[in-house]
Amino acid sequence: MSVILNLGTTGIFTCGKHESIMSDKSPELIIKRRNLPHWTLEGAIYFVTFRLRVGVLSWPEQWIAFNHIIQGDGRFHILIAAVVMPDHVHLIFKPLKAFSLSRIMKGIKGVSARLVNKSRNSRGPLWQDESYDRIMRNVDELYQKIGYMYYNPVRAELVENPDEYPFWYFDEDWVDKNHI
Repeated sequence: MSVILNLGTTGIFTCGKHESIMSDKSPELIIKRRNLPHWTLEGAIYFVTFRLRVGVLSWPEQWIAFNHIIQGDGRFHILIAAVVMPDHVHLIFKPLKAFSLSRIMKGIKGVSARLVNKSRNSRGPLWQDESYDRIMRNVDELYQKIGYMYYNPVRAELVENPDEYPFWYFDEDWVDKNHI
């Protein structure tokens, strides 16, 4: 099922005094649903979470997934933040115009699964079919999600200091350049 809404020039991405982080004046919101709702909007910044089907990734496997995600920055999406945990991944990114959210996620999950499976000398699905995705509505929400991701390894008791976690990425230059 799909629903398309034209949000006009007012949009839904400003909340009172909170500054919008949308780049388009009159975006078209597309809503699709499988088990979870999936909203797509050209120019949006997304917070995405996806999980392993079973088990956990070893440190070398986390490196494989982490490096693959980083390699897509500037090619398929603008990566703002990423954290690869043993059993799930959180991302914040903005798709480049030529690539849809679903296409980017298929590439991230498909290629990283192939690379991890190759390292394991195994085959088959690695990630759960569906990902959770959310359009960032404003700057406050963006910073809340970045903070959540940053402290995720500490809450999981993987490190005491979040700066020690090797599978964390944050593009401070992008935030500075975009005055966010």
